[in-house]
Amino acid sequence: MSALLYQILLYLAYPLVRLRLRLRARHEPEYGRRISERFGTVPPDVPAGAIWFHTVSAGETIAAAPLIAELASMFDASHRTPFLVTTMTPTGSHQVTVRLAGVVTHCYAPYDFRAGVRRFYDRVQPRLLVLMETELWPNLIGEAKRRGVPVLLVNGRLSERSARGYARVGGLTRQMLSGLRAIACQYPDHVERFIALGADPGKLSALGSVKFDVSPGDAHHREVDRLTMLFGTQGRAVWIAGSTHPGEDEVVLAAHRRVLAAVPALLLLVPRHPVRAADVLQLAREAGFEALRESEMSSAARADVIVCDTMGELQALYGLSDIAFLGGSLVGVGGHNPIEAAVCEQPLVIGPHVFNFPDVVAIFKEAGVLTMVADEEELAGVIAAALLDTEATHTAGKAAAALVRENRGATGRLLELLRAEIEAALAQ
Repeated sequence: MSALLYQILLYLAYPLVRLRLRLRARHEPEYGRRISERFGTVPPDVPAGAIWFHTVSAGETIAAAPLIAELASMFDASHRTPFLVTTMTPTGSHQVTVRLAGVVTHCYAPYDFRAGVRRFYDRVQPRLLVLMETELWPNLIGEAKRRGVPVLLVNGRLSERSARGYARVGGLTRQMLSGLRAIACQYPDHVERFIALGADPGKLSALGSVKFDVSPGDAHHREVDRLTMLFGTQGRAVWIAGSTHPGEDEVVLAAHRRVLAAVPALLLLVPRHPVRAADVLQLAREAGFEALRESEMSSAARADVIVCDTMGELQALYGLSDIAFLGGSLVGVGGHNPIEAAVCEQPLVIGPHVFNFPDVVAIFKEAGVLTMVADEEELAGVIAAALLDTEATHTAGKAAAALVRENRGATGRLLELLRAEIEAALAQ
């Protein structure tokens, strides 16, 4: 695809993007708020000349928060340098507020329409742009290059599927990659995929994943205690299906029916998108379960299933359970990050679709703390066995958390890289 064709397609898509936002806001009201930010309008409290981090959604924000907080503290003390964190989703915005309040300013990043991107740059005048994971947009990167703003891609990951997609628009991809000053990938195979797409090998490194550096703190433990009291899970067998997608909830509920035949247990069913909670609750009740919706409940004494729909609490929910199924893996979504559950001492269960995190899944699978299942029967068998053998489950959960600790260190390595890059940007 040529750059000109890309701009034409964006021009044609503009009214559709506006319409999609309005339609999505009917079910997810947060998408109807702060819409102007998505087209380049910047709130007045955002200072000019910031170091700009773009973290997309909740997972990237949670992983990047310790790194950003450390850098902001370092450069606020020495240079009084402002830091800006942008996201694309309300869940990401919520995590910035929770984890970085008073440390950074925040707004949504603009969609990749050229006029909005230029409006954003005119107002923010960033010294440096740091993209977390693989958020590559031609106008966002191209405008930085035009203005002489260095762009770094850190904690980068590139699955085989994503690499094939970028290869289909090879011209645009090479143009974007040429605008990056450095690419710090998670693993060596990601490096090779970036090189195959045309990235300069001299710009690439493999520093590990910062998601292994996430560690539950006091606030996490207080939230676990609160939810334990609300759900009444003391002394009760609990399993969780985290970040499920359409077509997956039915399989999880059918598996739970089989689990209940072996052991009385509570299922915490957590849709990836909270707006689906009402539909998932209806599925559970139609299946004959005593089901409750977290945001409407006062007691869970009789519940077989709790549909969890409160934004930003997935890790605390993992802290309540005995074993975790990772959603997005029984359908073709590609699975979700296993680390968030493992750090809470959860043995892991996942479906066959794991192309989003193949390297991380392989680490846990090789250590014997992750089991892959194909259907409701296999899922139920693994869950029931784990809930019946609490000692083995506890041991496996401890081993999963230990594996997270063994793979830590990426944040420190990125800290060294980013400190040098920020100092260079400030010296310009």
